[in-house]
Parts: sequence; structure tokens; C-alpha cells
Amino acid sequence: MFLLHPVRYPSLSAGVLTLSLLMTACGGGGSSPTPVDDSQTVSPPPAPNVSEPEPEPETPTQKTVNLTWPEAYQREDDYPGSVSLPQQLITLRDGIRLAATVTLPADEDGNAIAGQFPVIATFTGYNQYYSGMALSDNALVQKGYAYITVDMRGTGASEGSWQAFSQIDHDDIAELVNYIKAQPWSNGTIGMNGASYMGITGLLAGATGDPAVKAIFAIVPMADAYRDVVFGGGQANAGFIPLWVTLVTGLSLLPTPVGFDNSDPGYTLTTLLQHLQGALTEFQAPVVAGALIGNENKFDTPFWRIRSPIEKVAQITAPTFVVGGLHDIFQRGEPLIYEGLKDHTNAKLLIGPWTHVDGSSGANLPADGVPDLASIRLAWFDHYLKGMDTGAESYPPVTQYYKGAERYITAADWPHPDAHAETFYLHGKPLLPQLGSITRQPPAARYQTSLLQTPINGLCSASASQWTAGLLGLITPPCAEQDNVVNLLEAVYTSEPLAEAMAINGPITGQIWASTTAFDTNVTVRVSIVDENGLARPLTHGIQMASMSANEPERARYMDDKLVQPWHPFSAESQRSIMPFEPFQADVEVLSTSAVIAAGERLRISVGASDLPHGISPLPDLLASLLGALTIYSAPEMPSRVNIPLVPVESLQ
Repeated sequence: MFLLHPVRYPSLSAGVLTLSLLMTACGGGGSSPTPVDDSQTVSPPPAPNVSEPEPEPETPTQKTVNLTWPEAYQREDDYPGSVSLPQQLITLRDGIRLAATVTLPADEDGNAIAGQFPVIATFTGYNQYYSGMALSDNALVQKGYAYITVDMRGTGASEGSWQAFSQIDHDDIAELVNYIKAQPWSNGTIGMNGASYMGITGLLAGATGDPAVKAIFAIVPMADAYRDVVFGGGQANAGFIPLWVTLVTGLSLLPTPVGFDNSDPGYTLTTLLQHLQGALTEFQAPVVAGALIGNENKFDTPFWRIRSPIEKVAQITAPTFVVGGLHDIFQRGEPLIYEGLKDHTNAKLLIGPWTHVDGSSGANLPADGVPDLASIRLAWFDHYLKGMDTGAESYPPVTQYYKGAERYITAADWPHPDAHAETFYLHGKPLLPQLGSITRQPPAARYQTSLLQTPINGLCSASASQWTAGLLGLITPPCAEQDNVVNLLEAVYTSEPLAEAMAINGPITGQIWASTTAFDTNVTVRVSIVDENGLARPLTHGIQMASMSANEPERARYMDDKLVQPWHPFSAESQRSIMPFEPFQADVEVLSTSAVIAAGERLRISVGASDLPHGISPLPDLLASLLGALTIYSAPEMPSRVNIPLVPVESLQ
């Protein structure tokens, strides 16, 4: 992992580091054969789709499935120290210069060791000078690696305007890979390393197809820019995205001495002006304003797809280790990256009980036999960059933390190979329809419950903590640990105490029948565990704009003929009209989770109309949904239900 150090200006650096730690960062869907949506008739979709010597490339048939983690990998340092060379500028094809810092192994006196080394690279958007990311992981350097950190175009001390994973960035990354291969300290073998933004650029480097990229260690990376974070459920993200844009922009506007022989005294001023112009006229301000007013990019356009690593995952052949979190902002996409890689390269997936910040560091590891991230990463790079026998290639394919069980459990795949889907129906109650029940039997009577379409519910919830990268969870920890407050403005359905434990693994779909008195509405679904004291411990959630809820069966995920992960096109063509008082069904994608509900505890599903700051409608859609009331139906002809992948408890390792 990268080291965060206060450098050069301690007081300023400390403030920036605190913000960076809180804010670092910025899917695709699978299919199973013969899906049948039990709410409508559909046609079945098609079936789914360097030290010498270097290790031989692996194919899926060569991989060993080992469900037990070995002891943490360790070895002695190869060199006693490390040293960073003066910061340099890399000139790109169009004349734009990117700031880079190279750190090399050093002797006892701090002198750089001459020679060629495998290179670990981190391409960042967070200004390496102030965040300390220029000071690479010295533990890796002393193990015999060169390390290069580069500020991406328009960020940090680099020239140009920031475009956030655009095609320009893709081209820059390919050029940087070529640059690294040609350097005198490089042996032509590259590993990509980093969390969040740096995990995303690592995946994009792998997607260049350059054979020099031989390993990727991507921590909490994004998969699908539109669905994962920016417009989840068709809603503009009002939490993380504004904070992230502010962070990247703010760090890019700080004066940055680049540390090289300054033959261009106007470099710093020119760069700052380029960053400011880009923010005001080219990217940040126009994109945020467009999200608010609902321009064409409120749909899933090429603008978002080019920024989505999941679109290029088939081009990644380098073995890739993916780290995710059950409450990460990229919770949806991290398993999908693994799923898109596993059939053509050696891919591993580790998901912890983390928000974005905790996931970036692998907080509280080692645990339950799972080593700390530094040990795992060293083994990964030593195996694939140095050809050492570390056992990394046979690490468990999937390791997930199960809430409720409160431990890490391994599996041969994701979702769990023994998973099967069960449908849980939401039932109203006489006199108290808002306090309903859950059974596995469809409703035999008709009930309905109504609630106001307030856009502010969700501020005291685990969701609010998640979508501010853990920030609100630090300020109001009781809100992050229960759903009872947010449930007050929702229709709540709770099962009887379970007779035996139940394990959940994978994505969930809420198929909710509803109507509105307005011309549009959001439909939210929360899943939680209710203990014997009535505390609702949050597991996961989803949000969906009703007018954008058309499902594309050919790209959706079905399990046992039940829809468990819808695929919403989010296109202008698929947008449907919502008429007042006219019932509709919304297929709500609930983000995948892993959990065990113990015997005696209860399953809770709650349905509402908002989840702030996770999502808020662009202004035209917001106006269409204001002053409305959402009615949720439980009836034989309108059976609101939730499809949940379950795993036999005895199948959990």
C-alpha cells in the first residue's frame, strides 16, 4: 500500500492528508442460462458469456483452487534503503508534461543502486507532492523493486486539464507504460498498484494489453462509472461525487514545486491556470452542473462507458487481485471486475467489512487466517514480477467477510457456487400496513401502504456513511450502525424469528409493485438483520428511479429462474412514463452482500422513496416527483417481493 507522509509543509500536508484519507477515489452484470422473470413473459437470453525466470502465463485450467489461506508471506529485504530521485517531467505525445517521482533501492549510505528492476507503478489524481504518494512504499522498494508515481494529466504538478478516466487518460496510461519500459532502472516488467483512483488507473493500464503489465493489485476500484457511483439507480450521487470532485480540484490548485531543474520559471503558474481553466470550462463544473440539470449524461452514454473499467475488463490479461468492501462506494462493481476476469486470467477477490477509506488500507487485517494487505501484495508481485514461489497463484479465489457471522469465509467463486435464489414476499397487516411481515408465500389478500416522497430520508443511515466514503459514519457513528431511524419514513416488513440460520451471498433484487400521486418517484429497498432487542443492523440497500427501471433480461442475472440482478439500460429510449395512481413494478438492484442471519434473528426489508445522499433526482425529475405520495402494494396480482441468493450454512468454509 502507499505510504502517507507529511512532506515539506507539515501543517498544510496534515489537513490535506486528513481529507485525502476520508475521500480517496473517484458494473457490468453477469447472466445465467434460461432466465425467466416471473412478473412478465420474456424470451430466454443467450447463454453467458523481473528477475529471471519469469513465471509461465497461467490459464484458468492451470489454477489451483485452495480455500485455505497460507501463513502471511514474508522475506528479508534485498537492500538496506531506498532513495527518491529528483521529481521529473514526462513529455507526452501532445507536449503535455506529467510530474513523476521514481524511488529506487539504495545502499547503507542512501545511494541509488545501479541496475534494472521490476517496476511497480501508481498513477494518481491526488497530487503526490502533498498527499505523500510520491514517497512510494519503501518496503517494496527495499525488496528489490523500482517504484514510479505519476500525477495524471491536469492533477498535481502535471500540465493539462483533468478529464477523469477519459480516452485521453487511457492514451496517457499506454504512453506511460511504454515510457517505464524504456527507462534504465526498469527491466521491462511492470506491476500496477494502488487504491481507489490508483486502482482504477491500474486496471486501465492492464487494459492496454501491453505484455509488460504482468500483475495488478487493485484496491477498492470502480467498475461501472454510471451504475456504481455517479448515477446509481438513475439518481445523481449527492454524497461522494461532489466531495471527490472538490478533493481532486483542490489538490490540483495547490502550488506545487516540482523539484526538478527549473528551466521554465513560469511552469507552476501556467500549470495552475490550465487546471483552473479545465475545472471551470472543460470538466468539473460542466459535469456537475449537467448532473444537476439532467443533461444528456443523466443517461448511460459513451461519456460514462469510456470511464468504466468493466467495459475493458476482457482486455486485461495480467493476473489481478481485487480488494473491495461491503460498504464501499464501489460495492456493486468490485465482484463484477473479478467475475469479468476469472475466466481468462488468475483473478482473486477479497471483500472486507469496509467503507471506502477502511478498504483502502485493509483495516483490521490480519484476521481469521487472512493476512494483511501488505503481505498479500508482496506475495502477488514477487510471484508475477520476480518469478518467486510465493503461493500467491493458489490463494483462495474469493474471500468475503460475512456480517452476522463476523468473520472472513472463503469460496471457490462469486456468487457462491452453492447459492440458490429464494423469493421473500412482502405482506401488509390489517390496521398496520406499514409494519408488514415477510414470508415465502405469495400474498392472498390485498394490502397497501403509503408514504410521502420526501427527498431527504437516509441522512441517518449506513448508506449515508457509505456514500460519503465513511465520513458521516465518523461524525454520527450510531446512524451507521442501525436502520431503525431511516425506517421511520419507510414501509417496514419483518420476518418471524428464523428457526435456523440463513446465509446470504450475492446481489439481491427487490421487485416492488407501487404507484405514485406524482409523475415519477424513487423506490428504495434496504435489507437488515433485526436482533432480539429490535436493533436493525444494516446489510445492504438499493435505489431505483421508477421511470428508469426498465429491465433488459439479456444482460440481467437470474438464479433459479429468479431475477437477482436487473440490468437497467438507463437510456432515453428505455425511459418510461409514470402516470399518477397507475401501478408499476420497479426492479430495484440491491447491492450484493454476504451475511449470516442467526437462528432467532429476523430478516427485515424496508421500502421507501429516497436515500440521501446516495441519490437525488436531477432537477427535472425531482420536480416531477415532489409533493407526491408513494403507495406500495401487497396483493395476489401485485406481489411485491425480494429475491435473495442463499447459501447453505454448512457450505461456508
